Parts: sequence; C-alpha cells; structure tokens
Amino acid sequence: MRVWAKTLKDHKIQTDVVQEFALARPSDLYGWTPVIDDLCHALDIERPVILNKHIQDLCTFNRVIFRPSDFMDSVGFDRFEIEIFPEKKKNDWIDAITY
Repeated sequence: MRVWAKTLKDHKIQTDVVQEFALARPSDLYGWTPVIDDLCHALDIERPVILNKHIQDLCTFNRVIFRPSDFMDSVGFDRFEIEIFPEKKKNDWIDAITY
C-alpha cells in the first residue's frame, strides 16, 4: 500500500512524503494508527486525534483531511491530507491481448 501525506497552507503544499507499507490496507483505528504515526513522524508533525469519521473517509474515499482543530496543539498549516494510491495490478493488459 502506497500512501501520500501532505501539509497544505493557502492551498499550497508545504511538505509531503510518499511511503510504502507492506501491510494490507487496514480497516479500523488500530490498523491505521501506526501508519498515521509513521507519516506524521516523516513530516515532523504531531499526530492528530483520529476519529471514526477519519477512518471511514480513508476506507470509503481513500483519502482523509485533518484540520487544525484535529490537533491538540496549534499547527502551522491549514490541512493535513492522507491519500492512498490505488493498487496497480500487474499484467492485466496482457490478459486482454489474444494472439
């Protein structure tokens, strides 16, 4: 699973990171917590408060947005976004070609 995390201020990306995780896509808070921790550590920001709504957004839309109100301390950005890259299936187009 490849995940892109970024911080934005005034609709401009301040910092971003793309990380690959060997585990399967989590479906609950306990699965997503270490992933979000690693992304926040890579961006050198504190971890936001993760609500069920955030997990539902990740599972449904492959994307979640954290606002400054989701953090315990003040932050220097307007949004913290996490987006899951879609998994590419290898050699799907070869199956469609017949000789």
